[in-house]
Amino acid sequence: MKTRLTAVLAVAALGLGLSACGGDPTEGEKAATDTITVGSADFPENEIIAEIYAQALEAKDIKVEKKLKIGAREVYLPALENGEIDLLPEYTGNLLLYLDKEATATSPDDVTAALGDAVPENTEILDVAEAEDKDSLNVTSEFSEQEGITTIADLKKIDGLKVGASPEFKERPYGLPGMEKVYGITGVEFTAIADAGGPATLKALLDGKVDVANIYSTTPSIVENDLVTLEDPENMIASQNVVPLINSDKASDEVKEVLNAISAELTTEDLLDLNGQNQGEDKVAPAELAKQWLTDKGLI
Repeated sequence: MKTRLTAVLAVAALGLGLSACGGDPTEGEKAATDTITVGSADFPENEIIAEIYAQALEAKDIKVEKKLKIGAREVYLPALENGEIDLLPEYTGNLLLYLDKEATATSPDDVTAALGDAVPENTEILDVAEAEDKDSLNVTSEFSEQEGITTIADLKKIDGLKVGASPEFKERPYGLPGMEKVYGITGVEFTAIADAGGPATLKALLDGKVDVANIYSTTPSIVENDLVTLEDPENMIASQNVVPLINSDKASDEVKEVLNAISAELTTEDLLDLNGQNQGEDKVAPAELAKQWLTDKGLI
């Protein structure tokens, strides 16, 4: 659901459609009128959040059907619009840019306001969560302490700053151009690493080949390696808050209350922990993680 969409998602977007659920999104059956059909994108974090939504609704005796691991936006948004699914977790900034290629909002409030106007007819967003999954600039704890670096703005004082990130970071507004325009950071030595903030990027950072690495903010390696995610006071990187996107016809007061209660509790730290359990040695399943999170938060 982010720029890290894999070739698998691209294939899904081109025609596999709701293969995980048994059909092309342009030809599938519409959701039952008395049921909330919950969908998700085809990556674990989004599936976990969808399970949280589904199980919380079920706990209130609301009938739920699940069609998870659908694919990319090119697949699941048409499925939402044509009524095959009713609800799924989204990310504010990327959804806004998908719907409005000219959008320039980056702060949480501005993105949310713009997104409310941009969502397809007969759909709406509910309360946004504090939780975000987005590009983030990270340094080692040693580098942060030695150089006094806690924000992106602080990087301006580092001569010959070395940055490692995916190749597109060199051209994107949230990348080198933004670092210069928003924070006045110039003279950067850039290393392109084509693994979307994965193991190769992490290794370059830990080995000292780069000072700063672009890693998605809910990647477990951030916690596992005690990395410091730099604050972005000027909102150079657009906010990507988790938000329920729902068919307006299914957004009853009771449904809204359940989903908004989830958004009020869900944090970036929660996503880091959930992803870590899912991707770690125990490989805890999304449904089990969702149940435990809801129980821990007192929501079921």
